[in-house]
Amino acid sequence: MEKKMTIQELLYNRGLKKDDKIVLVRHKDKREAKVIRGVPYIKSVYDIYREQPELFLEYQAEQSDDKFKGAEYIVSFLGEEGTLSRFLGVYRIEETITTDRHSAYYYMMTEVEGFKNLKERVIIDWGKGTIAWCQGMHNEKEIVEITPGFDNAFPGYPNVILKYSQLRDIINNAYPVWKRMLSAVNCIYSILDNKTGQIYIGSTYNKLGIWGRWTVYFDTHGHGNNVSLKALIESDPKYAKNFIYSILHIMPINVSPEQAIKEETIFKNKLGAISFGLCNN
Repeated sequence: MEKKMTIQELLYNRGLKKDDKIVLVRHKDKREAKVIRGVPYIKSVYDIYREQPELFLEYQAEQSDDKFKGAEYIVSFLGEEGTLSRFLGVYRIEETITTDRHSAYYYMMTEVEGFKNLKERVIIDWGKGTIAWCQGMHNEKEIVEITPGFDNAFPGYPNVILKYSQLRDIINNAYPVWKRMLSAVNCIYSILDNKTGQIYIGSTYNKLGIWGRWTVYFDTHGHGNNVSLKALIESDPKYAKNFIYSILHIMPINVSPEQAIKEETIFKNKLGAISFGLCNN
């Protein structure tokens, strides 16, 4: 059986040197609250990374012990299911600060160029017998897969569940796979207000499919010109951070408005979106 390529081989091929002092770091923090710069965040590391990348870098830079002592570079990964780990980038340690008021050790880092086209795409096996989150470069890690990445990997229509920040990313950057798939069909969709538990049900029936309708939500900062959603955002311009967009049912791209509205009404009645939710009719 042919031996798989290791992350070490890939990184050396891309410019890191074998005599560089490098540590491998896998972020999979199970604590409910992550305290970053003195502020607790009730979020997963994944959500922090996707929604607030600058905050994630602060999280990575703060340590209670001198974990990166003597290292010139860290190779950063996000822990996924089991021992799988997704490559996030290579960072050069510029300075170690021991007088930081928030943490015992604060590592000033800059991201190294030359690895960005591998970012979020390379999946490795961290190894069952080596569970420490911070390890030396000598611990070889096999590459399991090279994927399209977070932003281009379409999960299938039933699995589309997007926070507003994720929807904004997808529409703003026009990720090709997402645009193609969301433009191919119309749908019944929901918007959950994750703060109150109320739900809005809508339908799409246009030539641009779901993509066309959800682009309007992006253009209107999350409300799509719906009366109830618009009122929430007018009261708080950042309120869309509470919205979660999902696909409930797909329909043909040439579905008639009458048929789409009929299907929409069925879902509104099933989920109480008028009596208890954010639908006005």
